[in-house]
Amino acid sequence: MTALASQFLGRFPGLLGAMIDEPNARSLHSGAIPRTGGLALLLGIGAAIALALWMRPAALVNQVAIAGDDALIWIFAAMAPVMVASSLDDRGEVRPRYRLVAHLMAGAMLIAGGLEWSHLDLPGLSLTLGPVLALPLTLLLVVWMINLYNFMDGMDGLAGGMAVFGFGALAILGWRAGDPTYALACACVASAAAGFLIANFPPARIFLGDLGSTSLGLLAIAFSLLGSVRGLFPLWAAGLAFSPFILDATLTLVRRGRQGECLWEAHRSHHYQRLILAGWSRQRVLGRAWLLMAACATCAVLAPDMPPPEQWLLLAAWGTIYAVMSYRIGLAERLAESPGERHRP
Repeated sequence: MTALASQFLGRFPGLLGAMIDEPNARSLHSGAIPRTGGLALLLGIGAAIALALWMRPAALVNQVAIAGDDALIWIFAAMAPVMVASSLDDRGEVRPRYRLVAHLMAGAMLIAGGLEWSHLDLPGLSLTLGPVLALPLTLLLVVWMINLYNFMDGMDGLAGGMAVFGFGALAILGWRAGDPTYALACACVASAAAGFLIANFPPARIFLGDLGSTSLGLLAIAFSLLGSVRGLFPLWAAGLAFSPFILDATLTLVRRGRQGECLWEAHRSHHYQRLILAGWSRQRVLGRAWLLMAACATCAVLAPDMPPPEQWLLLAAWGTIYAVMSYRIGLAERLAESPGERHRP
């Protein structure tokens, strides 16, 4: 469904009005591209869930009853304010304060549905966060995940690929933990993202737009919190699955802040952008990014079954890998700036 909708909306960009992505200071593309892919993605997610309910209604209804809550309803309700604000932003400029209000509303709905960051889970250790910490930290986490996914949606195939691997990992974790409803919902998101990639693979014929990227960001944090609350996996395992986006966006924000740059202005400072500006092709950057995402997703799936000492070693190994990657990206930039030198790090 997503693939067909993406092809259709990409072929008729004016069908939904002026939702066209014109190149700017942040862009890596040179021509106007329709940014209606978010609608295609959401249609695909809805169609996949509807098909799943039609094929196995009794099993799913029983599983929801066993779970004893309506968390999925709260998740989809939380998407409403984000979708409205993002749809308006795709058609024009929406002030940051209004987007922030919509994102905070989404966070409040997730909290109302019982999805809050109430425990700091680390390998072999769990600390309870009281309401004074849990509520603001949950809101901060939700707002940041929504926005960082939007920030990272700047290259063909990147955000869609992260959704395939990230939600695919959550689906496997949920299935192994005995929650088929959770697993099926995550699998629907992953399959819809895979369909979108058909039209978004370089050179992309359609973009997610704010509607698609912010919706994926919200779903990523919502399903991560849901899996943690239900005891399917520790929250840090979901963070590992989405770490290619989380660390890139967070480190870029910190670096730009330390350099005194305006944080809300368009830029090309993310790792993938820096590599392309250093001379790497989009296909090469995307291929390396997908390998990284696949490795993180695999480790996230395996991590909960490891003993705590091995979990700490795994996290330390990934910390080392990301540190080396950051150094190598800086090296690629320096070599690209050196006249007459060519190197493939």
